[in-house]
Amino acid sequence: MPTFTAPDGTRLAYHPVGDGEPLICLPGGPMRASAYLGDLGGLAKRRRLVLVDLRGTGDSGVPADPATYRCDRQVGDVEALRVRLGLERIDLLAHSAAGDLALLYAARHPRRVRTLTLVTGRARALGVDFTTEQRLEAADLRAGEPWFASAREAFGRVWDGSATDADFDTATPFFYGRWDAAAEAHAAGEVGQTNEAAAEVYASAGAFDPEVARAALSGWDARVLVLAGERDGGPTPRVAAGIAELFPHAQLVVQEGAGHFPWVDDPGRFTETVDTFLGGG
Repeated sequence: MPTFTAPDGTRLAYHPVGDGEPLICLPGGPMRASAYLGDLGGLAKRRRLVLVDLRGTGDSGVPADPATYRCDRQVGDVEALRVRLGLERIDLLAHSAAGDLALLYAARHPRRVRTLTLVTGRARALGVDFTTEQRLEAADLRAGEPWFASAREAFGRVWDGSATDADFDTATPFFYGRWDAAAEAHAAGEVGQTNEAAAEVYASAGAFDPEVARAALSGWDARVLVLAGERDGGPTPRVAAGIAELFPHAQLVVQEGAGHFPWVDDPGRFTETVDTFLGGG
């Protein structure tokens, strides 16, 4: 397992998977170990995935200062990895909450990013967030599912702050395009892979300055893929379209039938979409 040293001395781990040109992959959660990304639906057959365990997760070390879990304070970790890999410019993929980390990295080091792939990515760094109403609107599209009634009640409690651990478990199907054995197996690792204390710090006060980040990226020349799930509530396809509009060279793709983990819902379609984009197609 290869490691590198963060600017503050924390030892961080990454996991190379597959062959080909490197694609640095930042996991979401926030602060979930990269193991849940797997081989991204077979994308590792076409690119060498560099799966990063963010500080305090997976095989990476715990920092001396918990304040460094804040998203903007992890930008230096990404740059340290780029240097460790000896890459002049990087292809960067970020899932979910890691979208913010990738965007902050791009804002600070715009010339170091060749392409950015946001997979159901968050963009609080640019002032875009998801509302409870949007999440519930997406959830209600699943009314025909056999698990809907009990899950919908639990999902409402998740977003009004009254949920129990059992409610989180019951509401999990809403995060997948289809609730089958593959989705259940994928979801089972979430709790054990997440550093909850670090997640509380990740987007805490001071992490984002959207005006500054937008200004830094306003004339950015990198190509950007914004990949949304048709059934995802965070972001909904409509919100994802708004994120794509913030970049000069962005492409929006809405994966049909997908939720928050599109490589689990339809690996073939996901892989083809990302590989085509990375190849410039």
